[in-house]
Amino acid sequence: MIHKLSGDLLLSHADLIAHGVAPGDDWKSGLALALRERFPSLYKDFRHFCHQTSPKPGSAWLWRGVDQAGRQWRIACLLTQDPPAHEGGRPGKATTAHVNHALHALKKIAVDEKVKSVALPRLATGVGGLAWQHVEPLVLSQLAGIGVPVYVYETFVAGVAAKEPAGKATTS
Repeated sequence: MIHKLSGDLLLSHADLIAHGVAPGDDWKSGLALALRERFPSLYKDFRHFCHQTSPKPGSAWLWRGVDQAGRQWRIACLLTQDPPAHEGGRPGKATTAHVNHALHALKKIAVDEKVKSVALPRLATGVGGLAWQHVEPLVLSQLAGIGVPVYVYETFVAGVAAKEPAGKATTS
């Protein structure tokens, strides 16, 4: 069940939020920056994970944490881009192969974690440099059949909570 929404992903009530980054990314812009500012421990743990495991593009990493209000969060970092050429450098570009593999990893996380819903942005279309017309079919093919609502935040609207339906989804 894919639901296309407009709003602020960080106001989602989904059980699992996913976003795309590069291995070793400094999270300097977009959703990654917003997550870094809101969850400093997420960013710190991600950097530690990258230094310890040298993850490859096309994989995913799951973080669990609690915000100041006591809400528990599960955030999946999808490694959709190539790593920066050097420490502190700009992340590399995304590829559809990396996105597809990372979405497959996300599907496994969602099933293993028994999540009730997943929310994600238009993956790899910002810093990643891909066109949504190439990424959207991958999202649909990998996530449409997981049996839980998937909220794709196609348009970012700061501070606006989208209505996340639980019913019939649109896939057009």
